[in-house]
Amino acid sequence: MANDWKDRLGMVYSTNPDFNFETEKEEEQTLPPQQQKLIVSLDRKKRKGKSVTLVTGFVGSEDDLKELGKMLKTKCGVGGTVKEGEILIQGDFRERVLELLKEEGYKVKKSGG
Repeated sequence: MANDWKDRLGMVYSTNPDFNFETEKEEEQTLPPQQQKLIVSLDRKKRKGKSVTLVTGFVGSEDDLKELGKMLKTKCGVGGTVKEGEILIQGDFRERVLELLKEEGYKVKKSGG
């Protein structure tokens, strides 16, 4: 709770000595795989010419996204990362990632060349 003061920026002042500020934190619900619409593409921008397989469109919590990313990296046998709502897999693994996501029950679409 080190950044708790940032949650109170809209609050001006309270004269009540017993006032306890409560934040409204919504827990993001992860959609089931059948309702997810993921897009798999190849990306080379800002990567010094190296290609990465990019998975976007995931709706859900960051933990579930990291778990999906870990599964994809493990089954492809390569490195990668999960950041800003996207899964990055090192190399051109579009076809393999498409197969793996379809096996898990996700609706997947291939984007780009």
